[in-house]
Amino acid sequence: MQQLIANNSDIVLRLGLALGLGMIIGVERVLRGKSAGMRTYAMVSMGSALFVIISEIVRQGAQATNVDALRMASNIIVGVGFLGSGLIVLRGQRLVGLTTASGLWVSAGIGVAAGFGFFNLAVIATVLTIFIFAILFFVEEPLKKISHKTEDEIE
Repeated sequence: MQQLIANNSDIVLRLGLALGLGMIIGVERVLRGKSAGMRTYAMVSMGSALFVIISEIVRQGAQATNVDALRMASNIIVGVGFLGSGLIVLRGQRLVGLTTASGLWVSAGIGVAAGFGFFNLAVIATVLTIFIFAILFFVEEPLKKISHKTEDEIE
């Protein structure tokens, strides 16, 4: 399942891929004028990969069988969820920040995938995330306009 971390070039590849994929997602967010942009997404994705790599290195160096690299990944999910919850706020009657928070959460998952060496998974998840942010926006906006009509407009 997991690949061994062999050398520094492998570490650079994993961190670099996570950083680059997170940054690509952040570019779309910047183009939409969102507060979390390229640097935020790149840091979350690369940071997630970093913690996975640390846990793998510790696991490889430990002779004990009770070292579990997946514990670090599970705690990344919790930590980024906490970070994302701070982005969700109520402005008047509108709840905002949900898409940004979920995007950061997915960016962390992409970093975890890159950190474990699952490069295809990380790239595919990035492409799908960009699809959600960029393409589904054009599908969602007309639906929002229809759903936000007043009762007088509907009748």
